[in-house]
Formats: sequence, structure tokens, C-alpha cells
Amino acid sequence: MKLYIKTFAVIVLMLCFFAFTHLQDGVIKGRVIPPEGAYHVWAISATDTIETPINMGNFQFNSIKPGTYKVVINAHAPYKDWIRDGVLVSDAAVVDLGDLQLAR
Repeated sequence: MKLYIKTFAVIVLMLCFFAFTHLQDGVIKGRVIPPEGAYHVWAISATDTIETPINMGNFQFNSIKPGTYKVVINAHAPYKDWIRDGVLVSDAAVVDLGDLQLAR
């Protein structure tokens, strides 16, 4: 009987430990080329939509919850909007999309 109680106590402690751990937020960043070609970037998931401005071609989303995102860059004419589906942010990851060339 004591073995069952000890086993139960260990299981309860393990469940409590895992219940209070949480995933850490990540980052999505990149650089738009040409820098004057766009004005906003959106990160869209099933549960969240986040917007950030572009500063001298650079953008960065901080505190992104782990998950899969669609990243959309709103471009100025004559450039076309840029879209990438399936951007995966994992626990505490920094996802660098690199240089993103806008098409005309």
C-alpha cells in the first residue's frame, strides 16, 4: 500500500511540474528590399494577428507565441505584397527570414 501512495505522490508532483512550465515566446525578423518598398508586416496564426512597422527595411516581431504563422508584407506600389505561409516559431526560437526581395 505504501508503494502505491509513493507512486501516486511522484506522479502528482510530476504533473504539477509540467503544468507550471510554459513555452517561451519567440521572434520573427527580416529585412525588406528595397527598404522604401513596404510599410507594415503582419504575422497571422490561427489564434493571433500581430502587426509591426518596417523601420529602414528592418522588422521584428517580439514575444511571438510558438506556432505556425503566415507572414504578410504590405508593399507600396509598384511593388507587390509578399506572403510566406508556414513560418514555424518554436519555443524561444529566433526565426530570421533574411532579405526579402519585393517583386514589381
